[in-house]
Amino acid sequence: MRTPLQLLDAFQARFGIAANIYRAPGRVNLIGEHTDYNDGFVLPASIEFYCWAAAAPRKDGKLVIYSENFNETTDARLDSLTPLRKKHWANYPVGVAWALLQGGKRLTGANIYIAGEVPLGAGLSSSAAIEVAVGLALLSVSGLAVDRTELAQLCLKAENEFVGARVGIMDQFVSCYGRWSHALLLDCRWLKHEFVKLPEGLQLVICNTMVRHEVASGEYNARRAECEEGVRILQNVLPEIRALRDVTLPQLEEQRQNLSPTVFARCRHVIAENARVKSAVEAFRRGDIKALGPLMQESHRSLRDDYEVSCKELDLMVEIVAAQPGVIGARMTGGGFGGCTINLVESAAVSNFKRRVAEEYSSKTGLTPEIYVSPASDGAQQMVFAEKKPAK
Repeated sequence: MRTPLQLLDAFQARFGIAANIYRAPGRVNLIGEHTDYNDGFVLPASIEFYCWAAAAPRKDGKLVIYSENFNETTDARLDSLTPLRKKHWANYPVGVAWALLQGGKRLTGANIYIAGEVPLGAGLSSSAAIEVAVGLALLSVSGLAVDRTELAQLCLKAENEFVGARVGIMDQFVSCYGRWSHALLLDCRWLKHEFVKLPEGLQLVICNTMVRHEVASGEYNARRAECEEGVRILQNVLPEIRALRDVTLPQLEEQRQNLSPTVFARCRHVIAENARVKSAVEAFRRGDIKALGPLMQESHRSLRDDYEVSCKELDLMVEIVAAQPGVIGARMTGGGFGGCTINLVESAAVSNFKRRVAEEYSSKTGLTPEIYVSPASDGAQQMVFAEKKPAK
């Protein structure tokens, strides 16, 4: 990955003009999985892996976007934006331009150079980092004000409607609003958020199983459809509910006979996971770090058994991690079907943790995991450099 100043030079070499630089982080979710699109609660943190976007305005209503990661350029006109082939990287930045236009934003054209350092397919939200970085860049070069909540909503619209992945708003929101050394408690219905200070002496350690996940796959969208089916059935006896966040476990249990076993299990996960998020926040705030372990363990079990979005490699990684000294808690994080685990580890134990986990996971799978240690980071921003003055 280039430094930001090298990125400025690379942009100028490619486009022949100066640029401004923007960045947006990926995220890891401490607890609260698959609850965001059910109007629930989540507790993510931004991480120090970013998507960088160098950008400068054009006057011809055209987007020219270069991806350093894919070594490929795509261009499109703002008055005729349509998706490229399925799973093409450019659907994310082009989709953001489309969503901003749908939201009434009068965009100029732009040259954009994208360089991402969030691992692809790892469940750390590389897609939201791209969306937010590009959205911030497009608004800025068009001379438009940035409302971070609106930006998160429009980036979500791009992923839902242009890309076709029916994800919730957690990823885009925390990429916009992340705060250094804090997790973010988000109410996904009302978009109210609070920051939760992470304790000193505890590290966020992310273990990448190296099994890629595909959030736009049919399985992910199927989970959302199953939750929506549960809500429709429950509304026959609970007409006041709008989403699973409005349902209690006793109410769900009373209606078990009206739900298929699969839909019942999906609903049970979401309802119980919302409660675990609230319990985790309370534990952080009262300094009861040991209480987080059982909550994370139960979250993983629920994702494995009730929501069925884990895989054998994730389960093995959690099992290996849980046996290590200094580990407070471990669970899969992200959409599932591969990707990463999030692990809360005492700082003094991190070095041995990384070595032992890598050795044991590799010996049992033949895969070499990537293990990242990241503080909680700040959200999206435009970069300012003393060494080189960006273009106005």
